Parts: sequence; structure tokens; C-alpha cells
Amino acid sequence: MAEENSNQTYESKKLSLEAKLEALLLVAPTAAAPSQLAAALEVTARQVEKALQGLEETYAERGMRIQTHNGRVQLTSAPEAAVCIERFLELETATRLTSAALETLAIVAYQQPVTRPQIDYIRGVNSDSVIRNLLSKGLIEESGRTEGPGRPILYSTSPEFLQHFGLSSLTDLPPLNLREELEFDVNGERTQPELPLHDNNLKD
Repeated sequence: MAEENSNQTYESKKLSLEAKLEALLLVAPTAAAPSQLAAALEVTARQVEKALQGLEETYAERGMRIQTHNGRVQLTSAPEAAVCIERFLELETATRLTSAALETLAIVAYQQPVTRPQIDYIRGVNSDSVIRNLLSKGLIEESGRTEGPGRPILYSTSPEFLQHFGLSSLTDLPPLNLREELEFDVNGERTQPELPLHDNNLKD
């Protein structure tokens, strides 16, 4: 009887859709598709999308963020809080990336999904070790294979990539205008454009 009264008490406290959505995101073990959230909440996907927008506005001045990756969403801490979080958890300073790693990461970010031969072609050097390094750090991930000869692996950025660079989704990447980025040396040869992807907390 007591348990029944307790359940009735909880049911009498009406939560908004945003509050229920927040609760689901909090307990979700991985990023969830809006359709999954809609099914659990017994509402439409459109209603979930609207509620997510409301949560994003609510979190703008708080320590949480809604992160979107490959059509799935999850609740993350604000990138601006990274330093104090690392201090609180007594984490070591984040491993810093070399210029080669940042260059490769930028190529993956703007060309994804992309194969290693395509990355090698753009960089002009072998990228095997750099790709292994980025995979080990969780910044990129395998996202399939092409249908061409040998079926080379396709690489894309990961949700961790978004967190490292303080992005809510890939649409937040700065626009890449190669025409403006191209530079020429004194011999009239094209030089490597400066890649826009950078992070002041990352260095060699």
C-alpha cells in the first residue's frame, strides 16, 4: 500500500517534457537517437527536437551541453569547465597533439568519411602512424569501408573530437575557404594552407 501511495505521489508531480528528456539523457549509457527518446517519452521526434532546443538554451549559461553527432545526442559537460573538471578528478594534463596530428585531424573533419590513401594524397606523406595516434586518443573512428579495390577503411571524427574542440556538432566547424587559404611561395608554388582547426591547449 505504501509503495502504491509513493507511485501516486510521483505521478502527481508533473514534469515538463524538457525535464523528462534531461533525465533520459542523464542516464543514457551512450548517445541516443531522437526517435529512441521520442519512443520512451511517448511523443513525436519533432517534440523531442523542440525540447532539445529548449535544453540547449537553458544550458547556455550552465555547465552542461547537448552534443549532437551522427544524428544522435548526448549530455556532456561544458568544454569551458574542462580545466576544473580535470583538477577535480585529478587527471593528468591532456595529451597534446603534434602539428601533423592536427593537420590530419583537420583533413578528417572536413573531408569525412575519408580513407588513409586520400589523407596521404592531401598531406603528401604517409599518415599511418598519425592515424593510429588519433585512433588511440579516440579523436577519430572507423566508420566503414569503401566499395573500391581493397575496400580501404573510412575514417570520421568521433564524439570525443567534438568535446576536445568545444563543438556541439560538426556544423559548428569554422567554414573552410580554400581559395582564401591558399598561399604561394617565391617560386609561385602553392604552399600548404594553414589549417583552421586548432586548440590553444594542444601543442607538440
